[in-house]
Amino acid sequence: MRDLAFVAFLLAFIGLGFRRPFLFVLVYAYVDIVSPQRLTYWLLNSVQVSLIAFLLAFLGWAAADDKRGLTIAPRQALLFLLLIYCGVTTSVADFPLEALAKWDWVWKALIFAIFLPLTLRTKLRIEALALFMVLCAASIIIVGGIKTLASGGGYGVLNLMVSQNNGLYEGSTLACIAVAIVPVILWLTRYGTIYPPDWRVRVFAGALIFACLLIPVGTQARTGLICIGVLGVLMLRHTKRRMLYLGLVAAGLAIAIPNLPESYTKRMDTIQGYKADSSASTRIAVWKWTIDYARDHPWGGGFDAFRGNKLRIDKTSTESVGGQTDVTQSVEYDQARAYHSAYFEMLGEQGYPGLLIWLAIHLGGLFSMERLRARTKKMAEAEWVSGLAGALFQAHVIYLVGALFIGIAFQPFVFMLIGLQIGLSTYARRYVVAPAPTHRAGGWAAAQ
Repeated sequence: MRDLAFVAFLLAFIGLGFRRPFLFVLVYAYVDIVSPQRLTYWLLNSVQVSLIAFLLAFLGWAAADDKRGLTIAPRQALLFLLLIYCGVTTSVADFPLEALAKWDWVWKALIFAIFLPLTLRTKLRIEALALFMVLCAASIIIVGGIKTLASGGGYGVLNLMVSQNNGLYEGSTLACIAVAIVPVILWLTRYGTIYPPDWRVRVFAGALIFACLLIPVGTQARTGLICIGVLGVLMLRHTKRRMLYLGLVAAGLAIAIPNLPESYTKRMDTIQGYKADSSASTRIAVWKWTIDYARDHPWGGGFDAFRGNKLRIDKTSTESVGGQTDVTQSVEYDQARAYHSAYFEMLGEQGYPGLLIWLAIHLGGLFSMERLRARTKKMAEAEWVSGLAGALFQAHVIYLVGALFIGIAFQPFVFMLIGLQIGLSTYARRYVVAPAPTHRAGGWAAAQ
């Protein structure tokens, strides 16, 4: 019965796309984020839903979209360069079969990120994509939040509807993305027009933000706690009443900390005692191995090159008994351990060239959003542009901090976020900060 519901919804959604071709773009976003084919037992499992949705989105754009003034942004060119480079390293990868398995979804994420800005020609489309990304992620986050309230969650045990521990259904990844979208949720509650802000929208948004903050608790992902800290600092920057904000944060912490599950607080304590924690010690060992590997393989080893690592893990634990501190040192050995960092993932798999291209894409996004926010913050008609640029900047910073500890260099949701940034920048250059003749020609009105 659940399979029939998913199929009926997907077919209805696709059917609407034949009337409004841009909806095919949102269909692809839904399929890529929620992965309904993984939530069904048999009806969608054998169908290339993602590929079909992308083809419909591209054909709909090619057949019906306005292409006047079409431009390619520098970051789209960088994304294309990264796509080509990853294709080359895949062809000479250390582990060809495993590399091909990862390449099978990475190229789709990169292609869609390149294509996406071409479709974002109006404010309504930009808002629709931002809203849809939030709602698709929310379909997972709300389930995780409810189960956290019901059971307290646990590391590796929070059931997020699927058995496969990858994509947004992986605990640490979901914790990072859940916190990252909070600024976008806040933007929608202020500037949204699809669901005009009223008490119902604000109540739902407040509950969703609460669920987003519960995900790091339910998954017990230490990365999520760090991301919440980064979010708090970033929001302080944009808050006018800072003392009130700090007071509310302090009150929230005073209420929340005593009610946190004991298993969660014990796991968070391992952040400061990382030398005694097996997971943290293994990560450090993998990072050291990756640096040595890149020294000998500066062009990278292709996707999943980590499978060739052999690690010596040095652990140091301390225990205080009767006023004395006992220090215990031990050595463990392991192999084929994942990078647990997007930065080292890029260095090991794509070498220094791939890492530099990847960093240029992300740092370029931060620079672009901050510059756009600064240029439009005093323009009354473009207040929503400044607000969204600021929200996307904050989301991107949170991702980049979380990516220090998770191997999510090619997370499709983040590449959609990059596509949204490029689309917003292109729109703003065309209609908001464009020379006066563009405005006299009625471009601003046409873009609404």
